[in-house]
Amino acid sequence: MTSSSSPSQDAQSPAQNYPEGLRADALMEEDVAWSHEIDGERDGDQFDRSERAALRRVAGLSTELEDVTEVEYRQLRLERVVLVGVWTSGTATDADNSLAELAALAETAGALVLDGVIQRRDKPDAATYIGSGKANELRDIVLETGADTVICDGELSPGQLIHLEDVVKVKVIDRTALILDIFAQHAKSREGKAQVALAQMQYMLPRLRGWGQSLSRQMGGGKGGGLATRGPGETKIETDRRRIREKMAKMRREIADMKTGREIKRQERRRNKVPSVAIAGYTNAGKSSLLNRLTGAGVLVENSLFATLDPTVRRAETPSGRLYTLVDTVGFVRHLPHHLVEAFRSTMEEVGDSDLILHVVDGSHPAPEEQLAAVREVVRDVGATKVPEIVVINKADAADPLVLQRLMRNEKHSIAVSARTGQGIDELLALIDVELPRPSVEIEALVPYTLGRLVARAHTDGEVISEEHTPEGTLLKVRVHEELAAELTPYVPARAV
Repeated sequence: MTSSSSPSQDAQSPAQNYPEGLRADALMEEDVAWSHEIDGERDGDQFDRSERAALRRVAGLSTELEDVTEVEYRQLRLERVVLVGVWTSGTATDADNSLAELAALAETAGALVLDGVIQRRDKPDAATYIGSGKANELRDIVLETGADTVICDGELSPGQLIHLEDVVKVKVIDRTALILDIFAQHAKSREGKAQVALAQMQYMLPRLRGWGQSLSRQMGGGKGGGLATRGPGETKIETDRRRIREKMAKMRREIADMKTGREIKRQERRRNKVPSVAIAGYTNAGKSSLLNRLTGAGVLVENSLFATLDPTVRRAETPSGRLYTLVDTVGFVRHLPHHLVEAFRSTMEEVGDSDLILHVVDGSHPAPEEQLAAVREVVRDVGATKVPEIVVINKADAADPLVLQRLMRNEKHSIAVSARTGQGIDELLALIDVELPRPSVEIEALVPYTLGRLVARAHTDGEVISEEHTPEGTLLKVRVHEELAAELTPYVPARAV
């Protein structure tokens, strides 16, 4: 075995050794030397250090239009962005899927994705996220494409943000800021807007930058200023931070007040013993489509990320006639910013307070298992781990049959459906009927005809096993909750006591 340090002109390009479907072009033309050769063949997937660390382009991310008129029109409205990610673990496919998701997020926010690059590193650079040399290469890509924004696939520290902006000379944002921007666009209710505003302020507080007059003192130092004006005073950036903290405190109080109103509604449903089913899942997995299919609710459905931010509660009925509520919740995503989890905690409590979770996953997605893991991580954060779960594999009509089989084998309590075609919906409704908590008390009562309200409540709040109309009244055999059983007890026939 001999090691060679001189490049071979007809050597195979390392880019060709990535999984099929990936385009990996080195940004800098560098000589490639294989670490080991055996009879002229390379020994495994071993690359030069420079090649392993190089940025590589990811194919299929560009959304630039070819129609000149459309391009001219959209360039007036859309930011032109370049995506950059750091691949620290997992496979190349995992890294590309993550950047593809970032591209979908950018498009949802209203951006035009021009290019996407990934660098292989053990961990992100502490100063510029991708290292100073690669940051300079990224600046060349920005100049080449005419981009006006760089989006990083991770949460950047304030220092990384500033240093990378100083190198690439355009605006730099991270994944967290992008998701916050999408939430701000989609929030419709007063509570949703307040939650997004709180999360944005939490994110912005440590990232305020000051220069020029922002660092000047507001007061202090002069002889004639009087009491409480002497001393170094407060800079404008310090004033901004103080005002943001005051606004955050006010926003938290408002959200707490709004939370009280929703809690009252939940208590009313619990008092009436109406079971609750929460639809949770990854963003764009088809939760709203499933809600519409189950209830005919007519909720907004869009093929975009985070189309639903405000919880939608709809009334539904099982095949056996039992009433329950369906709650459509905000979608989750990998690396969901903790600011959002905290701000939307009151909304996500709908999941924790439910009797059953329909965990919707996109069966046609390249990595459905990752979606399941990301959602369960947030479910753990909101304390809903003890709620029973049905994994609903949606978009079964578009999914690979082998993927469906794998998911249903790994997820024991799962069902494949298609909210678009209706496939599997009847089976899902029957499964919900089985899984919902049932009334615990079985009772037989002869209810006078003057108390028809009790018969009606037995139908809506319980399960009627048999019903017979007699001269004395309605003879019911029902399964009900303790409260209604107590009201029916005085009418239990003597023979049944």
